[in-house]
Amino acid sequence: MSTDAPDGADTPGGADAPQVRLEVADGVAVVTLDRPEVLNAFSTRMGLELEAAYRECDGRDDVRAVVLTGAGRAFCAGADLRRGGDTFGAPDPADFRSDPFTVHAWDVRKPVIAAINGHAIGLGLTLALQTDIRLVAQDAKCGVVQTRRGVLGDLRSHWTLVRAVGQARAAEILLTGRTFSGRELADLGAVSRALPAPEVLPAALDLARDIAVHTAPVSVAVSKAILWADPAPSGAEVDRLERLAHLHLMGRDDAREGPLAFLERRTPEWRLTVGADFPADLFPDAGTAP
Repeated sequence: MSTDAPDGADTPGGADAPQVRLEVADGVAVVTLDRPEVLNAFSTRMGLELEAAYRECDGRDDVRAVVLTGAGRAFCAGADLRRGGDTFGAPDPADFRSDPFTVHAWDVRKPVIAAINGHAIGLGLTLALQTDIRLVAQDAKCGVVQTRRGVLGDLRSHWTLVRAVGQARAAEILLTGRTFSGRELADLGAVSRALPAPEVLPAALDLARDIAVHTAPVSVAVSKAILWADPAPSGAEVDRLERLAHLHLMGRDDAREGPLAFLERRTPEWRLTVGADFPADLFPDAGTAP
C-alpha cells in the first residue's frame, strides 16, 4: 500500500543509510527493520531492502534460519500518518497493490521467525503474519487497525490470519481493528509465545540456532513448502507430496546422519543443501528466484 514516509526521512545516518540490516552468524540471519526514530514505520525503500534480504537468506546455504525484528522499542508502527488525510490518498489503479511485496517470508526456504520486540501496528502486524513462527513482547501493542483508518487489512492478512487462527478469531482482529496486547495475541493463537520484552529477541535467536544445528535443511525446506502451499492442498494431495518428498530424501546422506547422530549423542553434520538438493520439481513456486 502507499503508506510510506519519505524514504530516508528520520533514518539515522540520513537518506543513504540502510533501512534494513542483515547480519549472519552461526547459521542464523538477523534481519532488522532499522528506522527506530519513527518506530520503524514502513517505507517503499524498506520494503525493497527487506525483499533483498529475504532473497539473500533464501540463496545462502550458510543461512539455516532467519529472525526478523525491529530496531529500538518497536517492531514496526506500520503506516506513517504524518501526511494526515493524504496518507491513504487515491492511488493509480494501474500501479496499486495492497501487497507490494514480490518476495515474502513464506518464499524463503528456511524458517522465518518474527521477534516482535515491541509495537506492531497495521502493516507492522500484517508483515509479521507472513512469517512462520512469531514471538511477541507481552506488553506490545498489536493490531490490524486499518478499518479504523478508513481502509482495511493488507499484505494478504485476510489469508494469513485465517490460516493462523481460524475464521472467527481472524474476524475479531480484522473487523474490529482494535489493538491487542502481545499476551492477548498469544491467547488468540496469532503468535506462538508472549514473553517479557527483553526476552523476545534472545528467545527467537535460541530457537533459530536450535533449528540451524539440529534440523536437516532440505527436510525443513520441504516441510515449509507443504505448509505454505497455495491453495491449501487436500489431505490426499498432502499425502502425495509427503510421499514424494520422502522418496526424495530417504536413502540419502541426511536420512542416515540423523539417526546416527541421535544414537551417538552428537551434533549432526548435515550434507544436503537447499541450494543443491531442494526438489524444485515438486515445489516449483518455492524459493525467491524469479
